[in-house]
Amino acid sequence: MTRHIRHAAAFCVLLLAALLVNAARVQVVQAPRYATNPADRRPDIARYQQPRGDILVAGESVTGSRDTGEHLRYERTYADGPMYAPVTGFASQEYGTTLLEHAEDAVLSGADPLLAPLPLWNDVTQARNPGGDVVTTVHPAAQRAAYRGLGGRTGAVAAIEPATGRILALVSTPSYDPGKLSGNGKDALRTWRRLNGDPDRPMLNRAVRRTYPPGSTFKVVTAAAALDAGLVRDLDAPTRSADPYTLPGTRTRLTNESEGCRNASLRQAFERSCNTVFAGLGVEVGARGLTAAAERFGFNDDRLRVPFSVAPSSFDPSADRAQLGLSAIGQYNTRATPLQMAMVAAAVANGGQVRTPYLVERTTRAGGGTVAAAGSRPVRQAMRPATATRLKELMTGVVRSGTGANAAIRGAVVGGKTGTAQHGVGNTGTPYAWFVSWAQGARDLEPKVAVAAVVEGAAADHGDITGGGLAAPVARAVMAAVLDR
Repeated sequence: MTRHIRHAAAFCVLLLAALLVNAARVQVVQAPRYATNPADRRPDIARYQQPRGDILVAGESVTGSRDTGEHLRYERTYADGPMYAPVTGFASQEYGTTLLEHAEDAVLSGADPLLAPLPLWNDVTQARNPGGDVVTTVHPAAQRAAYRGLGGRTGAVAAIEPATGRILALVSTPSYDPGKLSGNGKDALRTWRRLNGDPDRPMLNRAVRRTYPPGSTFKVVTAAAALDAGLVRDLDAPTRSADPYTLPGTRTRLTNESEGCRNASLRQAFERSCNTVFAGLGVEVGARGLTAAAERFGFNDDRLRVPFSVAPSSFDPSADRAQLGLSAIGQYNTRATPLQMAMVAAAVANGGQVRTPYLVERTTRAGGGTVAAAGSRPVRQAMRPATATRLKELMTGVVRSGTGANAAIRGAVVGGKTGTAQHGVGNTGTPYAWFVSWAQGARDLEPKVAVAAVVEGAAADHGDITGGGLAAPVARAVMAAVLDR
């Protein structure tokens, strides 16, 4: 009898050991597979059981959370949703997260370990931290001015602080209300299908995710390359430039919209936006030199995060001499985001230095304690300081007596460059109107804002679409808002 009891006891111990091994296998070895199984709703239920942290602009929340009383209890809400959508993105129970909502999701959802009061605290207590907040660099008046300035037109605006790289405005129109995607019901599904089927692509963040031919605004880069290379030493000396200019190795003749471009000085060519002068300068600088200059400003860089990714702006290093002439005036394969062109204007305003742009000032715990701060940002020398000084002079001339007069602000120094970019087969597409600029108040020691504005094609005659006419007033409104004019 005793022998049978011992066998039964041994068998029970064996069963217990097998049970423990299996429990360890399920909870440790197979835990990741179960955690990512779409049939398991517990992570989603836990995620939405508490309010999400907020995104702040100038100390005010532009996001919130609404208690639905359902299993996925809290839904995201947005204040001025369409205006701030290019900054916040959306946080949807059904369709995930985008932009800041995605890049800072760990903080906003409370999943970031840095939010815990003590290291490994949550691992022991199985608690979930309250969502943290994200403090942005956005200037609310500048954001509003850009959004209202674009109005019902398709386009984008990016504004940054030259000395620091702080992003002051990111606007893209047409826009959408991200709050309508927050839930998981039929309304969210209908909104999702409508937005994705809209040919105007309202969910596309044109300020950072779309590249355009920059047109004549790229002449800032070409002028910087020519000045740095010593091809131009006197801004007022005549250049050896034909009008029209025959692109090297071809019979294609490049012309100008303005008169007086033959042998024009760099100052005259910049104010009149002479294609022939800058195409010739680009060819003289050469493909290697012009590519290097563009890359110092940030072109061909696919690593930029603000903290969400930015589409890389491109300059083709393999262009032949004829293509290089077109590239030098912002055509051919040259493409840029509005944020990139704001960086170009900021480099001029900041003595030739490009500060890496950023959108998040700091992240904080629910109680206000700082989790992480932006700190100092990397800097790149795009041109010589003396070259930047001369370009500031050229850009102020454009606003004072050239094509950018619509950007002038009383009591401030404003520099700018217009651009009207052709595109499409045979340049048949409706042109893009560009304006890049910077502004410095009378009492400021340095420029306070750099802006790039682009307005896409409108139902108007091609001759009515100009950077000075369409984009410059938008940029002016943004600069005036930052300078509090």
